[in-house]
Amino acid sequence: MQMSVKIFSGTGSQYLAEKIAQKFGAVLGKITISKFSDGEIQPVFQESIRGDMVFLVQSTFAPAENLLELLLMIDAARRASAYKVVAVIPYYGYARQDRKDKPRVAIGSKLVANMLVAAGADRVITMDLHAPQIQGYFDIPVDHLDSSAIFIPYIQQLQLENLTFAAPDVGSANRIREIASYFNAEMVICDKHRKRANEIASMVVIGDVTDKDVVLIDDICDTGGTLAKAAGLLKEKGARSVRALCTHPVLSGNAYSNIENSVLEELVVCDTIPMKQKLSKVKIISVAELFAVAIRNAYENRSITGLFIHSQRRNS
Repeated sequence: MQMSVKIFSGTGSQYLAEKIAQKFGAVLGKITISKFSDGEIQPVFQESIRGDMVFLVQSTFAPAENLLELLLMIDAARRASAYKVVAVIPYYGYARQDRKDKPRVAIGSKLVANMLVAAGADRVITMDLHAPQIQGYFDIPVDHLDSSAIFIPYIQQLQLENLTFAAPDVGSANRIREIASYFNAEMVICDKHRKRANEIASMVVIGDVTDKDVVLIDDICDTGGTLAKAAGLLKEKGARSVRALCTHPVLSGNAYSNIENSVLEELVVCDTIPMKQKLSKVKIISVAELFAVAIRNAYENRSITGLFIHSQRRNS
């Protein structure tokens, strides 16, 4: 009997899971996620998954219930005799806590990895981890998708005359350098210093942006403070235009007003996290097709290398 694919969604990513299932060519599986009066979560699969390859779509953004819900779904699928259980996590929460950068702190991303493995996940499919080395925290395969496969075609259709890429901090430099080399374009770095989380003390631009059309690229837009400050500084340094592309629109605190009141031409984000409100400056690009291809390749035991820009560049 041939193994079949079944895709299910948690409550936090229902909107995206429906699009992924549609792009894959399947109907989203039936699951009920109920709560007891005290808030305790109980997922129940409403169809047989015995011997099936089960994909569970759920981003682990706040509140933490999204993560707990995913863990319970994995456990329920494992106990229902699924052949393989794959956690599809478009946005991997707690990824910013990837090391001990000060005394007596947790390494949250490692703890989350441990919990996913302990719950019974056989594989993880995610996108743009804040720190790529988080893949090494897992003792199971991790398919780490790159939003560049979505952003590059968008940048190409903009047809910017003096294209220059900007890294919002030193840590993003390697990633931005790869995209800049794809376009044979220059890059600059916005070097920032923080007093504390979500608060920038100072920032300087390393490189020349005079009369340039600058594209800032980052993995997470949280409060929007970094992007707003970087955009303003780039404009002061002579940039003709500044726009930003960010994978995960966390957009907490004063993010919406920070973005709306900034000099950014636009902010392009993916739909890994649902937007709480609409903004004229924000454009959303869906990751559904990319994840649908990754799911199909995982099911058919095919490579996902073709989804990355270094492979596309080599083939071209």
